[in-house]
Amino acid sequence: MQKLLAYPLSVLYLMAFSLALLVFHPVQWVCYTLFGYEAHRKSVALLNLCLMRTTLFLGTTYRFENPYDLPTDRPLIIVPNHQSMHDIPPLIWFMRKWHPKFVSKSELGKGIPSVSYNLRHGGSVLINRKDGRQSLNEIAKLGRYIEEHNRSAVIFPEGTRSLTGHPKPFKVIGLKVLMKNAPSALVVPISINNSWKMLRYGKFPNGIGNHIGFKVHQAIEVTNNLDAVIASTENAVVSGITSFATKSQINDATDA
Repeated sequence: MQKLLAYPLSVLYLMAFSLALLVFHPVQWVCYTLFGYEAHRKSVALLNLCLMRTTLFLGTTYRFENPYDLPTDRPLIIVPNHQSMHDIPPLIWFMRKWHPKFVSKSELGKGIPSVSYNLRHGGSVLINRKDGRQSLNEIAKLGRYIEEHNRSAVIFPEGTRSLTGHPKPFKVIGLKVLMKNAPSALVVPISINNSWKMLRYGKFPNGIGNHIGFKVHQAIEVTNNLDAVIASTENAVVSGITSFATKSQINDATDA
């Protein structure tokens, strides 16, 4: 019954989601072209708040726990687990004070209203996952950027989304490159729960009635022992992941 209800609600959600992207694309262009970086940043934050609101059609709620007073006068390297595209808008909105920039795959840099424009003009970097040298050069550039401007970089070290909630092992090279190029940064681990449930039936329909949780952990200083920093970061992220797909849910997604 829940899956049947998800079909019409998903249609409404996708219509609202698409409309938000179409409306904010020219808004971003005007803000960036006429008023510069700060106006563009605010338009992107507002866009992502609206994208979160579109999931109300699906009965989605959010909780973002951050008990820490993170500094704004030094760079941050934000390291979450990755479960779905629904991880992104809350990170941008709730971490907007720290100007989050993303390490994103190059395919997202073209053809998607609002999203592609922001990735190309907002300070994020686009990597070709088939070209290791290009990817590492772009990640290094992002590290230097946040070091210079005291902003934040978001990197998903699992590499790809976990569609079952189960964390994947960290791929450490990109994270090391970021830390080497932003040596004054704090690493901020974040655990994300239940975002995978938005894709519990596959790409369509969306899951409904989900509560997506974000838990910010104690920041970690970058030291010369990068392996130890990464191990502590991974342990923190994994410690806060409490929601996993059951075998039957995995089968549902596979059959969808």
